[in-house]
Amino acid sequence: MLWDIDQTLITIGGLSRRIYERAFLQVTAQPLRELADMSGRTERAILRETLVLHGLRVDDDGLQVYFDAIADAAEHLRAEIKQAGYALPGAVEAIRALTAAGIAQSVVTGNLKRVSITKLSAFGLAEGIDFEIGGYGDESEDRALLVKQAMRRASHSCGHDVSGDRVVVIGDTVHDIRAARDTGVRSVGVASGRTAAADLADAGATVVLADLTDTTALVDAVLMRKPVRPHQSA
Repeated sequence: MLWDIDQTLITIGGLSRRIYERAFLQVTAQPLRELADMSGRTERAILRETLVLHGLRVDDDGLQVYFDAIADAAEHLRAEIKQAGYALPGAVEAIRALTAAGIAQSVVTGNLKRVSITKLSAFGLAEGIDFEIGGYGDESEDRALLVKQAMRRASHSCGHDVSGDRVVVIGDTVHDIRAARDTGVRSVGVASGRTAAADLADAGATVVLADLTDTTALVDAVLMRKPVRPHQSA
C-alpha cells in the first residue's frame, strides 16, 4: 500500500508555503515571492518551477541544498504543523486496520523523505509506515517513476517481486491515479482534497472513496475481497 500524504492522510493548511519561505530565504538570502502550484506534484517539480519564477536556474546537484533546507524548515516548524494541521478523518484507523490485515504500507509522495516523516509523526501516523521502501519527491518529477522506485525497494526488501495487483496506490489527485495506471498497479482515489470523485474515476481509479472513514471498504478494496468494477465507488 503506497500512500499519498497531503490531503489524503493529513492537511497542514498554509504551512507548506511557510516551509518554502523559510527554506528559500535560508538558501538564497531573498524572500519567496511566488510559489509554484503544489497540488499532486513532486518537490523536484515544485522547486524547479519556483526557482524559474525567481529567475534562478540550478542543475540537479544544486537542488540538494534546497531539499536539505526544506527538510530542515519542516522540522523547525513541526510544532506549528501539529497545531495548524490535523490527520484527516479515518486516517489513523485506516493505517491501523491495514497493519492488522498484514499489509505492508509505505508512501509515494511529492514530499521529501524527511518531510514525510516529520509530517506523519506529528499526527501519530508514522507507526505502521515503512519509509525505507517509499518513493519521494526529490527523486523524480514523474510520480510514476516514484511508484516504480517504491516497488523496486519493496521487492528488494521482501525478497520477491512486488508489482501489479500486489501494489495499491492511494491518493486524492489525478496525478496519484495516473501514476498507478502508468505503472500497472491498482489505485484507490480518495475525494478528500480538491479533486472530485468523478474526476478520480475518470483518471482510472480502481475504486473511489469519499474519504477514509469507511475502514472496511478500504481494506476490502485493498485485499480485493469482493469483485470491484473499474471506476466503481465503494
